[in-house]
Amino acid sequence: MRIPKTLTLEESVLADVERTKGERSMSEHVNELLKRALDLGREVELEREAARFYSDPGDRQEERSFQKASVRSITRD
Repeated sequence: MRIPKTLTLEESVLADVERTKGERSMSEHVNELLKRALDLGREVELEREAARFYSDPGDRQEERSFQKASVRSITRD
């Protein structure tokens, strides 16, 4: 569902959107660009989260302990 919304854009951004939209409508092009930007933002956040997780030595020790316990559990069966 599309909802009409009024936004304020810088002239340079508007000019770039207009220049790159091709045959699509301005709305279609802006929707596509925003979806791509949101996807990129999610990827960046996931990378940051992974970096925080693997940079904390406490988390790694906990992970190693879990892995060792898992191996012991599997080898018992």
